Amino acid sequence: MGNIQPILSSLFQGFYTNCFIFVMTLLMSLPLGLIISFGSMAKFQPIKWLTKTFVWIIRGTPLMLQLFVVMYAPGILFDMPVSSRMTAVLIAFVINYAAYFSEIFRGGIESIPKGQYEACQVLGMTKTQAFFKVVLFQVVKRIVAPISNEVITLVKDTSLARVISVAEIIMCAERFTKKGLIWPLFSTGIYFLVFNGALTLLFGYIEKKLDYYKG
Repeated sequence: MGNIQPILSSLFQGFYTNCFIFVMTLLMSLPLGLIISFGSMAKFQPIKWLTKTFVWIIRGTPLMLQLFVVMYAPGILFDMPVSSRMTAVLIAFVINYAAYFSEIFRGGIESIPKGQYEACQVLGMTKTQAFFKVVLFQVVKRIVAPISNEVITLVKDTSLARVISVAEIIMCAERFTKKGLIWPLFSTGIYFLVFNGALTLLFGYIEKKLDYYKG
């Protein structure tokens, strides 16, 4: 039993790393995704084309490859290596998820009837006021489900950080597997199940709260 304590300590350290990647990615990728979605809908064609090309490249290539590119390409091509492996992980994750979130935001924004904007103009609102005071709330309601899918995927994707030697929970567990212990590796599944279970309940609660069209 005395050997369990260092194993659990290592797993909890890995758990913290996964949580840190998850939280920081969400905090940065959600607003960045909204900004990118504006570029995708821009009337100025060069910006629209560049934004859509960027999103296509990010969505069309594996996150694992993007991690390698962010980690090693700056040092090889420009002799400017990334300051730390965690920094590389966050850059790759934020860019990747911002691209996915941007398409969700774009779909939600474009699904709002033009009549909503026209009604806001009649009330004397500017386009900015109309978006943030009227349209955005309707968009949020419509994108909760697809956003929840991406957020749950993000929880699992945090395990990819180990490909550039960031010690997340699975990498920590693998160290003990090499010593003949298999249970630490299987126990990592509990982390993902509990975390995603909590998120599923949270998003279910949010959807019910936003379901204001039903009595």
